[in-house]
Amino acid sequence: MTFDFEAQLRAASLRVTKPRLAVLAALHEHRHVDTDTVITLVRAEHPMVSHQAVYDVLRALTDAGLVRRIEPAGSIARYESRVADNHHHVVCRSCGAIADVDCAAGHVPCLTASDDHGYVVDEAEVVYWGTCPDCASK
Repeated sequence: MTFDFEAQLRAASLRVTKPRLAVLAALHEHRHVDTDTVITLVRAEHPMVSHQAVYDVLRALTDAGLVRRIEPAGSIARYESRVADNHHHVVCRSCGAIADVDCAAGHVPCLTASDDHGYVVDEAEVVYWGTCPDCASK
């Protein structure tokens, strides 16, 4: 599958820059990565991109809705490019691996709170905790 990162940036009213393109590419190739990993991936292709530039790009992409930031309890922030749906995550208590989990009840039911206290709910975050297959087999 080919992604038109330039079109995504323009559609979000963001300037097309090499750091933004590199971060988007890294996040489409690697799921649930932390900031240090993104920096390493981007600098492998573009060694002159600063740490601060990557932090700024991650913030801009997250604010624009092109990237999702997740931060399971007790874990560092991770970033992912899957933003077009209301999916959830499963986290390994042993190694910290994270995997996507589609909503078992469908797209909308997760957004129906038993009592929304008057809020307009637009996102639900469910995190399942357990042991991944690799850690379970050890």
